[in-house]
Amino acid sequence: MPANETLRDYLLTRRSVGLAFLKDPGPSADELETMLRIATRVPDHGKLAPWRLVIFAGDARAEAGEKLAAIASRRNPAVEAAALDAERRQFLPAPLTIGVISTAREHPKIPEFEQLISAGNVAFNLVHAAYAMGFAAQWVTRWFAYDDEAATTLGAGAGERFVGFVHIGTPATTIEDRPRPDIGDVVTYWQG
Repeated sequence: MPANETLRDYLLTRRSVGLAFLKDPGPSADELETMLRIATRVPDHGKLAPWRLVIFAGDARAEAGEKLAAIASRRNPAVEAAALDAERRQFLPAPLTIGVISTAREHPKIPEFEQLISAGNVAFNLVHAAYAMGFAAQWVTRWFAYDDEAATTLGAGAGERFVGFVHIGTPATTIEDRPRPDIGDVVTYWQG
């Protein structure tokens, strides 16, 4: 197989763009379908598809934020208005957010951890798909990925959990690269 220098260069320079800098337009229905096809082409031992995706688009983004604000307010009646407004904006301003859910289950041959990693690969492939389609993305987890009530409200079922939320939109700025680890600090060669 010949080297793909364009893909190599992309992988060497890929950088997340924060939610605040993801604006309209978002992907069309056809572009989204392509992104979803790319996202789900991941290692999946046993062909279990141990993941699901929940799409937050249009008015559903603000509605999800209202539900998160309601949970936060119920749990802490003294919560400040600014904090509630931040909850309301969890899926804004990006025109599209996709929640990636791990549906890992007990299996006689495939550990749940391996299934969870497959779901993580879906999230990262979704980031790559967004860039491949001319958009930018940010994969995040927030408190509501780990909170049972909030996760259920956002679409997780019994025994499922979010591995993250991928915000997608048109970048409103160019993000500077951050320092990356020195390869010598994170790589060792096994010596037996």
